[in-house]
Amino acid sequence: MRHRSRPERAAQFIEPMECALVTKLPPGREWVFEIKLDGYRAIAVKSGRPNLFSRRGKTFAHYPQIVEALDGLPEGTVVDGEIVALDDGGRPNFNLLQRSQVGGRRISYFIFDLVVHENRDMTGLRLSERRQLLKTILTPSRRIRILDQFEVRGDDIVAAVREQKLEGVIAKRKDSYYEPGKRTGSWVKYRVNRGQEFVIGGYIPGPHGFDSLILGYYRGKDLIYVARTRNGFVPVQRREIFQKLRGLVSSKMPFVNLPDTHPSRWGESLTAEKMKQCIWLRPQMVAQIEFVEWTEADRLRHSKFVRLRDDKDPQNVVKEDAGEA
Repeated sequence: MRHRSRPERAAQFIEPMECALVTKLPPGREWVFEIKLDGYRAIAVKSGRPNLFSRRGKTFAHYPQIVEALDGLPEGTVVDGEIVALDDGGRPNFNLLQRSQVGGRRISYFIFDLVVHENRDMTGLRLSERRQLLKTILTPSRRIRILDQFEVRGDDIVAAVREQKLEGVIAKRKDSYYEPGKRTGSWVKYRVNRGQEFVIGGYIPGPHGFDSLILGYYRGKDLIYVARTRNGFVPVQRREIFQKLRGLVSSKMPFVNLPDTHPSRWGESLTAEKMKQCIWLRPQMVAQIEFVEWTEADRLRHSKFVRLRDDKDPQNVVKEDAGEA
C-alpha cells in the first residue's frame, strides 16, 4: 500500500506518466476509459504566473491563450492534460492545431489529472480521488476543460470511437497512483488505427524537395530501418518539411540494418544501389505514420505520413508492438 498522506511538493514541471500500448482493452469494473486526444501532451504549473510545458519540459510559449486561462488555477498547482484544436464537428484535429498555434479560437486544454494541489503532493492518491478533487478546484471554460471519463464496456467505447473517426482509447485503473515518467501498465492506450511515431533518418530527393522519407525506430542505441514513406504528403507540406530537413543533412548513414541484400515484396527495401540516391540526416526529427501492418521482415506495409511530432524525443521512439508506447 502506498503512503496516502499529502506531503509538501513544490509546484514545478513533473515528467508525465506514460501509457503502455495494448492490442485489447482490459476488462473489469476497476478500469475507466478516456478518449485518446489528438494533440500535445502538456503539464500546466501555477506558481506565481502560470506556465505550460511540453512532455519534454519545454515551455509552450506559442499558446498564450491557454496560459492566460490557467491563471484561475489555485496557487501551487500542477495538472496534466492535452492541448487540442477542435474541428467544426467537435473532434480533435492535429493539423488544425498546428495551423492555429497563435491566437487559435478553436484551441482548448483538456485536463485529466491533478498532480500537485496547493503545494501538496497528490501522486499518492488514487486516480478516482485525484479526479474528484480536480472537479472541486476547477471551473471549466471554453479554454480549460476537464476530460470526460466513461465507465462502460470496452467494446462499446471502441465502437463509438470508430464511428466518430477518433484516434483511440485510454484505459486507466481507478486505483492507480500518478507515477511520473513511468509506464507501469495501470494506464494503457489502444489505437483504433494502426500507427506510431518513427524517426526520420534520411530522404530520397524528389519533387518539392523529397520523394520519400526514410524511417526507423530505436532498439537500444541502434536505429532500425523500417520503411520509405512517400504517401500522405501534399506539395506545400513537402516544401515545409524539406526546409526543416535541410539543416540536418549528414554524411553518416544512421541505420544499423542497411543496406538490404534482397528486394522486398512491398518495395520498401534499400539496397546498396538504391542507397546511392539517399540523403542521410541526423536522426533528430520524428514523424507519426499510419500503416497496414508489420511484415515478417520487420518492415511497414503501406505506410502513410500523418504529421511531424516535434514534442517527441527521437531516442524514445521504439517499436510499439514490442510493448512500448
